[in-house]
Amino acid sequence: MVTKDMNILEAVQNYPIAIEVFQKHGLGCVGCMIASGETLGEGIAAHGLNPDAIVDEINELIKQGK
Repeated sequence: MVTKDMNILEAVQNYPIAIEVFQKHGLGCVGCMIASGETLGEGIAAHGLNPDAIVDEINELIKQGK
């Protein structure tokens, strides 16, 4: 499961499904140079989105085994 305190690249490496959620919401986090030093919460909030909602969406897909 991911948390908003998890590093973006760490989350993507451990849970590739996160990439689909990022793309769905227009987040280019995976290709961003800042991703290696930023948390999910910081990166999502920087784009004006709700980190809790995005993290919940990622975790729901992980639970579904996607």
